Amino acid sequence: MFIWYIILLEGATFCVLFGAFAFTRARHLELFNASQQHLDLSAGAINTALLLTASWCVARAVFAVRDGTLGTALGWLGAGMAGGVGFVLLKIKEYGDKFDQGIGLGQDNLFFDFYFILTGFHLLHVLAGLLALGLVAVGLMRQRRDALNGHALETAAAFWHLVDLLWLVLFPLVYVMR
Repeated sequence: MFIWYIILLEGATFCVLFGAFAFTRARHLELFNASQQHLDLSAGAINTALLLTASWCVARAVFAVRDGTLGTALGWLGAGMAGGVGFVLLKIKEYGDKFDQGIGLGQDNLFFDFYFILTGFHLLHVLAGLLALGLVAVGLMRQRRDALNGHALETAAAFWHLVDLLWLVLFPLVYVMR
């Protein structure tokens, strides 16, 4: 039950950040549109596909635990985590590309301040989700195969799906909307 409080709090926090982004964008539309041209839309789209696929895999892991098939569950969980790791690596590459272009946080560009804050905060949530999924995988491996308990996996999956949902708002808001 506690996970739903965390999800609500995190969702509300991101809603405030999204609102601040939208308000600031409306006041500095030319700057935001010009700065947005420096983002890699393909990287954002690939990251979207990675997170959606990862969430699907995590959902499949939940179903596998319910069916009592530990090996299948761990396989799906590993695939989901691989998608999350792919997201992290691509996001780090994207940050590196921005730094190579001389673009960083706190350089008198409100768009990139928001970009790094929003995507960085989201990245921290992806890392927390990966940690949770990893801990759940270890916990599942320690359970008896004839008495699998999927509560921890379902809890971690709920958080993981929140992370996915947040990206589904963040990607169009930051990368696509003009």
